[in-house]
Amino acid sequence: MSYASILVAVDLAPRSRTRVRLAGRLADAFGAGLMGVAAEQPAYAIPPLGATAAGAYALAAASEVVHTDLRIAQAAFEEEAGARDRTEWRAALDFPLSFLAAQAAAADLVVVGRTGEAGASPFAFNSGDAVMRLGRPVLVVPPQVDHLEAARVTIGWKNTREARRAVSDALPLLRRAAHVAVVSVDEGQGPPDGRDVAALLSAHGVAATAVGVEAAGEATSRALIDTALEQGADLIVTGAYGHGRLREWVFGGVTRTLLAASPVCCLMSH
Repeated sequence: MSYASILVAVDLAPRSRTRVRLAGRLADAFGAGLMGVAAEQPAYAIPPLGATAAGAYALAAASEVVHTDLRIAQAAFEEEAGARDRTEWRAALDFPLSFLAAQAAAADLVVVGRTGEAGASPFAFNSGDAVMRLGRPVLVVPPQVDHLEAARVTIGWKNTREARRAVSDALPLLRRAAHVAVVSVDEGQGPPDGRDVAALLSAHGVAATAVGVEAAGEATSRALIDTALEQGADLIVTGAYGHGRLREWVFGGVTRTLLAASPVCCLMSH
């Protein structure tokens, strides 16, 4: 298993350029194609009034603003992607998440930025929604991070469907790592046993060891991040946990913290 196609979400924020550079370097490492994706819905200054001159004008003006935004995003993607042979640009006037989900069918790995921070683009893709809805492994990239060596990787391990899928999804990266720590956090009921997954990874040629740490409640995410930093890891692999509530996702504490504040890249699967 490898990554043959890597999709990167592009928007107007300056940090989008660093994300494209990171995705491009990953594409080079795996000999993969690189696809840039952007989408935005027109925001009407006045409500369209149906088959009237005012309605037609509002629609055309709002659409042209979006087309301009998308052209700017495309120029940034093409500049950062450089002269790579296998690049592709896809953009549309559409709801960003819906368009991203449709394009994810053509990718093995989706790269997005963190959301909810100052300076974010108005049509940036929401990283939490992407993780929960795309059905693809999603690499969430912190601001200012433009490369991912993944020479040392931390796996946040619980014996759940989501964590098992995340480990499988991350195998192309794990096989390239010099060391992988399978970290089981004891939240007061005994640590999950990571020895089985470490042994499985070893059978795949991954240099993996099981590590147990203690934490409780919200400290679980902090313990995972601290362990990753102590290990010198620049990637955390973990399952994403949450449930839908109307139009929003309610995340578990660890997932929420990693999405919002991890200082290193997180590869997450749901």
